[in-house]
Amino acid sequence: MPTWTFVLDESSCRIGTNVCKCRVLQVEQKPHSEVMDTGPLKAELQSELRKLPWCSNPNCENFHGALRILLAQRDLSKSCSATFIHVRTHRIPAGPISLGMEETPKKLLILYATQTGNAVEAAERVGREAERRGCCPVHLLSMDRYDAGCLAQAEEGSRTVVIFVVSTTGQGVTPDSMKGFWNFLLRRNLSGQWLQGLHYAVFGLGDSGYQKFNYVAKRLDRRLLQLGATPIVERGLGDEQHPSGYEAVLDPWMTSLWNMLNEIHPNYYFPNGPEFFIPDDKVKEAQPKIRILYHEIDKLDSQFSATSDLNHQAALLHIERARKMSPGKFSSHDENKPDCFLKLVKNERLTKSSGSKDDKEVHHLEFEFVSPAIEYDVGDLLEVVPRQNPAAVDDFILRCNVDPESFITVHPLDAENQLPGACGIAAIKLKAFVELTMDVASASPRPYFFEVMHMFATDEHEKGILEHLVSPEGRTVLQKYIHKERMTVNDVLKKFPSVQIPFEWLVQVVPPLKPRAFSISSSPSAHPNQVHLTVTVASWRSPLGRNRAGLCSNWLARLDAKQEVYVPVWFRKGSLPPPPPSLPLILIGPGTGCAPFRGFVEERAIQSLNSTRTAPVMFFLGCRNKDKDFLYKDFWLSHSENGGILSEAKGGGFYVAFSRDDQSHNKVYVQHRMREHSKRVYDLLRHGGAAIYVAGSATKMPADVLSTFEEIIAKESGLPQESAVRCLKDIQDAGKYHVEAWS
Repeated sequence: MPTWTFVLDESSCRIGTNVCKCRVLQVEQKPHSEVMDTGPLKAELQSELRKLPWCSNPNCENFHGALRILLAQRDLSKSCSATFIHVRTHRIPAGPISLGMEETPKKLLILYATQTGNAVEAAERVGREAERRGCCPVHLLSMDRYDAGCLAQAEEGSRTVVIFVVSTTGQGVTPDSMKGFWNFLLRRNLSGQWLQGLHYAVFGLGDSGYQKFNYVAKRLDRRLLQLGATPIVERGLGDEQHPSGYEAVLDPWMTSLWNMLNEIHPNYYFPNGPEFFIPDDKVKEAQPKIRILYHEIDKLDSQFSATSDLNHQAALLHIERARKMSPGKFSSHDENKPDCFLKLVKNERLTKSSGSKDDKEVHHLEFEFVSPAIEYDVGDLLEVVPRQNPAAVDDFILRCNVDPESFITVHPLDAENQLPGACGIAAIKLKAFVELTMDVASASPRPYFFEVMHMFATDEHEKGILEHLVSPEGRTVLQKYIHKERMTVNDVLKKFPSVQIPFEWLVQVVPPLKPRAFSISSSPSAHPNQVHLTVTVASWRSPLGRNRAGLCSNWLARLDAKQEVYVPVWFRKGSLPPPPPSLPLILIGPGTGCAPFRGFVEERAIQSLNSTRTAPVMFFLGCRNKDKDFLYKDFWLSHSENGGILSEAKGGGFYVAFSRDDQSHNKVYVQHRMREHSKRVYDLLRHGGAAIYVAGSATKMPADVLSTFEEIIAKESGLPQESAVRCLKDIQDAGKYHVEAWS
């Protein structure tokens, strides 16, 4: 039976919203027929594709079904099978694609699943490193763009290799783009030999501040093994808590991967060996992924006009327009348009200053809705787009030698040649684009930024330094330079004045300006038209003595409520689901970890006033000093006395640990207070069925609190430690242990 293979380019699929944008790259018949000329068929299919409705997932069966109908109309499908291969033109090699049944195309497939964009960066880094070593064509795909059933096409003894790069967020949450792929792998009808012949490697990105560190990568690795696949190297587990970030693990992991891959398939993927590097003059021929069009404002339609006097709705669209054009991934969701603007009505410092460098600065901020209020729950997050320092933006634009007043549109390099208006993209001022999408003075650039700098350095001394920094030997120095010193894009560009990177490259490699997430510290029941935040102002000195400051927290702290300030925001679900009134709670909140629990207590107090039967709440708060940073002191005390929600009379309790007030200089933390009240904690857990909520710093605190609960269960129950660990795991499996941690 003849087999037809159709290669479809989906690079431009998301440009339009009404019709299919796929392009028929290749039509091939096996065995080849001298009678059938595939040229006219290719042209006819291309024409018919334009009549199909646009689909956000071209791999769906409806899409393939529509193509099969077209084949049936040509009487081709009555006695043949049809295979559809989806590619993106900038990810495939030049020239014809070999699709013969007799030979397997040589390729290295990298599949990634990301929630905030870090896994994409890591996957692209793996792909670049492979290509620099002369590897065969690298195919980079998001898991939601790949048919999981194709994994089983490898045969025993084949050279099929797949590299997986996946992230884990919060308490073991799977990225949205991986859920369909993962559900397919969990099918019961897949045997233990289903993936026999497939070689694979897994790299995970996670945060060791959470108990389920890199849970998604570990689970994927186990499942691939169960299905018969063979690992090339041990899975790599990157940790954002490491001083050098996930790259600290990624670099040695890649070295092992290339060496083992070459041992398994000698000189197949790396014809010149894994130590070979493509010469720099060849690397410089690389092209950016995006192109920028410049527009003359008087020739543009009114939709391109910009005004400084934007109303709120227009301003939201302005932000959306800029962020939609940017190639960067900004957040865990795909919405570029903020949900709304909030008006600042109060900005109060909660902590006292003693002039010491160790003083913490914490602010309480209150915002009001300026449009119909958006519904939110206690435990939700508010994502805020910070405003960059105008002077820093001006410095960047001046350094890049571009016109801040020019109007631009940004397009994928492989997009079809259309006028901006034809694809729904309106022009925006270059300066506004930088302000809204490119983090030039806060985030540290990734290693690829230095590789691009090396491409455009003209001074031999600077070029030599950059060459060392991007080499395997200099990678450690680069990581210290980036992470420990927290060097920004502006900092780095000033260090290498001969480097003049084209703006197209800068748009691609400068870190995106991501929203910052804050736990909402108010209850919508207690404050119907408001949202409250509790913000620690981040500032520190680097190892080399540079003063550093967090972009968003410092910007928020300096806002003046008297000046009619409006802030663009998104509302998001966090890791702390709102509890029902009847569920007993044990809350652990050191520092600003108390923020979400202020909302919890407010909500339960309202429920209690409304004659709703409410369960006890026990809260352990951690502060440094009673007189300096006892956050929301009056609020907590008012609810812990006279039969309040946090009172022992109601079965709960309020306990504070002041870590710096002990005269013996022994630091007292929340876990010490938990041990002091271990019997009450255990009773509420064992007999009350309480849920545990933990919020705060992601360094050691979550792990220490977990260990303390294990100790308490073992002590009060008389069970061995192993049984106590299992009891706590049962609580977690029942969905009653929640952690919200941040760096």
